[in-house]
Amino acid sequence: MSSLKRIFRNLKTNNMATLMGLSIDVTKIDKSKLVNGKYLNLTVSVQDETNQWGQNVSAYHEQSKEEREAKENRNYLGNGKVFWTDGNVTKAEQKQAEATEETDDLPF
Repeated sequence: MSSLKRIFRNLKTNNMATLMGLSIDVTKIDKSKLVNGKYLNLTVSVQDETNQWGQNVSAYHEQSKEEREAKENRNYLGNGKVFWTDGNVTKAEQKQAEATEETDDLPF
């Protein structure tokens, strides 16, 4: 099966809303921003309009609340474009854990 057919089959079964390609310039990564020495938190922005190269996606280091309030410049790491969408993008919400009653047999 071709990889393109596999992608579209997965799109139909996994309810994907948007796929995008993104190129990151790893030489621009600020190593002090790595979490536990290996995770990099990014903010990915998708614009309605494309730039002169047909790109509408950009990625930059995630900023703290203080950095945003101080209006510090973003450190852009790369860009790309949306290459497939079903037109339905939803905001991700964190699910609340259900409260469970603890029952242990400890005497204290």
